[in-house]
Amino acid sequence: MAIELLDEHEQGERVREWLRRNGFGLVAGVVLGLGLIGGWQWWQRHQHGARVQAGERYQATLASIQAGDLDAARTQARDLQKGGVYGTLIAFDLAKAEFEAGDHEAAIASLRQVADADPALEPIRRQRLARLLIDAGQAQEAASLLSDADDAVGLETLGDARFALDQRDQARQAYENALRRMDVAAPQRRLVELKLTQAGGKPSQPETI
Repeated sequence: MAIELLDEHEQGERVREWLRRNGFGLVAGVVLGLGLIGGWQWWQRHQHGARVQAGERYQATLASIQAGDLDAARTQARDLQKGGVYGTLIAFDLAKAEFEAGDHEAAIASLRQVADADPALEPIRRQRLARLLIDAGQAQEAASLLSDADDAVGLETLGDARFALDQRDQARQAYENALRRMDVAAPQRRLVELKLTQAGGKPSQPETI
């Protein structure tokens, strides 16, 4: 069987013809690829710069809190509280300082004003806010805030809210669920067992081998 081989001239002509048909697509693909790489690098630099600026604002706000100038701290915290790690952390710091200063309503407001809390810190923010709400006599709002809690601390706080509302059955259930998620040797376990007993429940004895 004969095999036809293209000579160098025919091969070159076919390559040039293919490039004429597809050259624009190749160039566009290269340009698009370079644009995406450049855009990604710009975005990375922008994100890094934003994190650096947020860190600097956080440190400045924290310095005002530590100096006892809570009015200045509240003003500085406004941009930070739009979201992210630093916004959530400064809300914790500011609320703690306000609570210790006796301004419980301001502490509640600081934790409420976090527009988009960092996902890893959101459960902590809700737990702290719920405890302040219970202390302020707003247990119903605290219970609603923690209605989907599934960790030991959140469930314990939910139990506290239910107990404050005199909802003993729901309080017992929350405390029991908290104990199920808590290590037998956890320091907090004994306190939750006492709360369960106060709500009319009976702590189960840990299994022994």
